[in-house]
Amino acid sequence: MKSICVYCGSGPGADPAFLAEAVTAGTTIAKAGLTLIYGGGKVGLMGAVADAALAAGGRVVGVMPADLVSQEIAHTGLSDLHVVNSMHERKWKMAELGDGFLCLPGGPGTFEEIFEQWTWALLGFHAKPCGFVNVSGYYDLLRSTIQQMADKGFIAQPYVDMLIYAQDTREALERFAAYAPPPPKWNVAPVEQRY
Repeated sequence: MKSICVYCGSGPGADPAFLAEAVTAGTTIAKAGLTLIYGGGKVGLMGAVADAALAAGGRVVGVMPADLVSQEIAHTGLSDLHVVNSMHERKWKMAELGDGFLCLPGGPGTFEEIFEQWTWALLGFHAKPCGFVNVSGYYDLLRSTIQQMADKGFIAQPYVDMLIYAQDTREALERFAAYAPPPPKWNVAPVEQRY
């Protein structure tokens, strides 16, 4: 594993623990020698995780649609910033660059990004780990909702169990390193990465 793609909020959230973990995440990723891939913003948890990784000597790569860059929310001090045409291109590029997908607290965009990667993983489009840093129990209700998907017959239990939940980024990275994906949903042979 050479890089970690982090999804997180463009705001700081109401709990100071969210911002503190974003700083810890950036520092931990950089000190592990991993490149941080993220949405390219200078605001909220996004900015905090990037600034912390840079301060720890890490490489940080942002990916942002041109429309958001023009609104002056792009981080100007990154190792590299990919400017793309749309949110779809942004997600595709981040998926291409990341070797694992880690979710800190965030809003609907954060959820949408990690859910897409989880869906692609269970379909066998990639074999990369997906996980959540469950700061202050932020993802407890989501975890219960995802379990309900299996309990109600909409997804097999192995695809619920493939998601990693950790109390902090260090634990998440350790579990990412040991990750073994389940067989794809449609029981087909593993496919080459689709991006």
